Amino acid sequence: MERFIESFISDQVSRADTRTGYREPLVGFASADDPRFSQLRAIAEPTHLLPSDLLPGARSVMSFFLPFAREIVRANREDPRAVAREWARAYLETNELIDHISSGLIAALEERDVKAATEPATHSYDPDLLITGWSHKSVAAIAGLGSFGLHHMLITDAGCAGRLGSLVVDAVLEPSLSPTDPHRERCLYFHDQSCTVCVERCPVEALTETGLDKRRCHERLLLTAAYHFRELGLADVCGKCATGPCAFQSAV
Repeated sequence: MERFIESFISDQVSRADTRTGYREPLVGFASADDPRFSQLRAIAEPTHLLPSDLLPGARSVMSFFLPFAREIVRANREDPRAVAREWARAYLETNELIDHISSGLIAALEERDVKAATEPATHSYDPDLLITGWSHKSVAAIAGLGSFGLHHMLITDAGCAGRLGSLVVDAVLEPSLSPTDPHRERCLYFHDQSCTVCVERCPVEALTETGLDKRRCHERLLLTAAYHFRELGLADVCGKCATGPCAFQSAV
């Protein structure tokens, strides 16, 4: 089943009708009973959903990461303040692709008598409280795809520049990590305090070494959506903090 899921996602990405290019997708798995899901209510949001909230009878969770092609990141590095059109398009196209992959995978699994459920790739958060009921980033960390960096994004072995999706299923899948596996550090700042590129590149100083001002970050995204790339769609993007040494790979 794990191999079928991985092949399905890779095939969908290779045949995607997008102008956005991608590197090889990453896929990870976790048990729905992993205690770290309930711990998210303490370390992330008290209202964070459990796998069983998405799907009664949930037994496993799968997460996938679609890393952007290198030229998309390079384009967003060029101007320290303006968001690159390539980055805005990648955000929009990839969100649609993730939802397409998820719905297609749910249908394909149903043919194998496996039930699955998901949450949208984006815009499933409370716009006033700026919290989400299902964090694809946190789920990906539990599924072994990466660890969080100073920029509050997930750094995978393919870096942080890309988008995440996840599904809950009622079948048993082999976890990528056990709850007792040691944490692997991928952020240079947390490793030895040698890198603060993400902080330096934040155009509105929402990100510091002590935390993230989510309100200020969100206002930056809304400004981009309101005044740029409106012909593309709701491009509430920035991504400057995702263009540093950890954009393409683990920095450690």
